[in-house]
Amino acid sequence: MSGPGGAPVRKGPERSEKLHRGSYDSSYDGTGARISGAQGLYGDGRPGGRGRSPGRVRHPEPDHDRPGDRLPGGHVPGPEAGTADGASPGGRTPSRRFSLAQGFVRALPVLLIVAGIFYDFFSPPANTAGPLFTAAALVAAPLYSLRGTVLTGTAAVGSVVGIHFVIGRLQQTEEITEAVTVFTAAVLSVLINVLVRRNIARLASAREIAGAAQRAVLPEPAARIDGLDIAARYEAAQADAFIGGDLYAVQECAQGVRLLVGDVRGKGMGAVAAVAVVVGAFREAVEHESRPEAVTRRLERALMRERTLRGGLEEAEGFVTAVIAEIAHCGVVRIVNRGHPAPLLLLPDGTLRTLETREPALPLGLGELGDGPGRAEEWDFPPGAMLLLYTDGLSEARDEHGEFYDPAVRLAGRVFAGPGALLATVTAEVARHTGGQAVDDMALLAVRRRAVP
Repeated sequence: MSGPGGAPVRKGPERSEKLHRGSYDSSYDGTGARISGAQGLYGDGRPGGRGRSPGRVRHPEPDHDRPGDRLPGGHVPGPEAGTADGASPGGRTPSRRFSLAQGFVRALPVLLIVAGIFYDFFSPPANTAGPLFTAAALVAAPLYSLRGTVLTGTAAVGSVVGIHFVIGRLQQTEEITEAVTVFTAAVLSVLINVLVRRNIARLASAREIAGAAQRAVLPEPAARIDGLDIAARYEAAQADAFIGGDLYAVQECAQGVRLLVGDVRGKGMGAVAAVAVVVGAFREAVEHESRPEAVTRRLERALMRERTLRGGLEEAEGFVTAVIAEIAHCGVVRIVNRGHPAPLLLLPDGTLRTLETREPALPLGLGELGDGPGRAEEWDFPPGAMLLLYTDGLSEARDEHGEFYDPAVRLAGRVFAGPGALLATVTAEVARHTGGQAVDDMALLAVRRRAVP
């Protein structure tokens, strides 16, 4: 997160734990077609699954004649770990390895029963395979359906009884105790399965509610507004989070189209409350204010009012870095930067410009410490150009060596088919750069001014 004067503002202690990402995607390819869907709590669309969502479309590294290719002489970044499609140097993709591991785990109860049968038949009479049969029943509980769990438990108990009957030791005390132990484990596995399935249903319901909250607070922008193609994407760092402290909004007004991308300092419900306040105030201000500076003042007042009236925005959660942009009908973009990463302007020939403001202002919520809301600065926004606004989840994404992903360096000299293609490429590259272990949410908003026919 950037602070006054463009200096970075850290949002708290750096988190080292590995978090799996969920995402909410409202990207379009410029033709109105949806690129991908929501991915969050369960990546593969099944309860408990953690694979790739069926709604997510893979975007391999483009060929020489496809969007995102580098122009002749363009900068080529250093090699990433693995290949463009996520394959490891050895040739086997992580998804393939994960599928094999998942298949082995699901087959584990059967393997344990088979191993127990062989062990009981070919080991000395003093030895017992009871722990293997017990483990088979218990392992099946979180992996299988209720029917599968019952069948596995029945197979484990039947195997124990059958083996001891065949070898003539069924009436001995040790064998009876072993059979009772395995039967008890089978009963417990059924109870565990019922509880696990019930919790999965509750989590699925929570996921649906989170998705509804995401759509309510950050609704999908229209694919086309007033001669502009628009795409937005929200990438949550945590698998169980659809929404956090990052935000975006797009709204048409008399002056053109106004955009907002911001990042609330903090996490949790306090950050979500701040997101709702800022987005709501932005939509109201766009309808009534004629200049971006006035919109900024409204956002400032809304945050201060919410903090005073409700006390729901603590001091630690009380400021928001943001960029407010206005794309005017005359072909210019006006930007007010409140301590946020500078937007990028990608021209049709591959040239990239960083739209750094000469007078950066303090983040929203800290305006009382500064001189004013910040002055809007203008840049030409020619036909065919694209504007990329993003949060620091993009620019501060690190690889295993601690190196940041620099979007200005990575995107320079490249052309894209549209805003959706741009965001798809960026998110795919960030996922490869971080190894899928991003620690901060990421909001992206891309806008292309259509070329004059």
